[in-house]
Amino acid sequence: MRYVFYVNPAAGKGDSQEGIINSIKNYFADKAEEFKIHITKAIGDAKADAKCEAETGDDIRMFACGGEGTVFEVLNGIAGHSNVELGVIPCGSANDFLKFFESRDNFLNIDEQIDGETVEMDLIKAGDSYCLNGCSVGMDAVVARDMSIFKNWPGVNGSLAYNLAIVKTFLGKLGITADISVDGEAPERKNCLFAVIANAPYYGGGFMGAPDAVPYDNKLDFTLVDNISKLKILKFLGLYKKGEHKSLDCCTLKNCTSMEFTSSKPIPVNLDGEIIETDHMKFELVKKAVKFVVPKGIANKLLTKV
Repeated sequence: MRYVFYVNPAAGKGDSQEGIINSIKNYFADKAEEFKIHITKAIGDAKADAKCEAETGDDIRMFACGGEGTVFEVLNGIAGHSNVELGVIPCGSANDFLKFFESRDNFLNIDEQIDGETVEMDLIKAGDSYCLNGCSVGMDAVVARDMSIFKNWPGVNGSLAYNLAIVKTFLGKLGITADISVDGEAPERKNCLFAVIANAPYYGGGFMGAPDAVPYDNKLDFTLVDNISKLKILKFLGLYKKGEHKSLDCCTLKNCTSMEFTSSKPIPVNLDGEIIETDHMKFELVKKAVKFVVPKGIANKLLTKV
């Protein structure tokens, strides 16, 4: 087994990467295993290198040391390569996928990560990309786009950046109109605030949009929020953040294996925090598509959640 660490120096506030690099070097100082630390230099760098490493055919445990963007790149570099395991060492502003595991500390422990076990996680195929956590269209995607700007402000963490982006979005026109199809059913014209297709509960800096989602249960969780008045949105978002929106009349939640939308013009689409604009996309479940590293001792606890 070889070990490769992709460290994004721009992730979060950039204040934890040096400590992570030192911990990695200290761990391997008296070990015989081969390891590499790759400091990313530009967008796409981690994806390209991860793809090259995966294509060697070696058994490799790769760690994305950064935020959602770093994980997205490494994941899409190794997609389809069963010889590679994916781990995450969080130093981003949110790392929402890891909130499913309740404790971030274990993922920062290099010893527990190296000695960790793997769990086969589902993925979302979104066009030509793969996502580990979740995707959305509508207000959420607009907020995610603006969040990337606010989180670079001094003193602004992931949750605050998300709230600032919500305020900015709130001042404009809300919602989208799109034809949405779930599991291949006939498309329905929806005037909605946003639609989410999720593999795990949290996104957007800690909002629990899909409270029942489990990333290894061979299902995706679909959440549709009807367009509601601005007077009701702030109260709604308070409930939505805590995952207490399931019984609201404006919300539809269900399990599915695919979701597809078509709109009359390109709209923002959130792919694990990466934003593109398109007028059509299909999101599909890919079962047990990645071997995800969980720190030592956590794997058995996970199985009780299904």
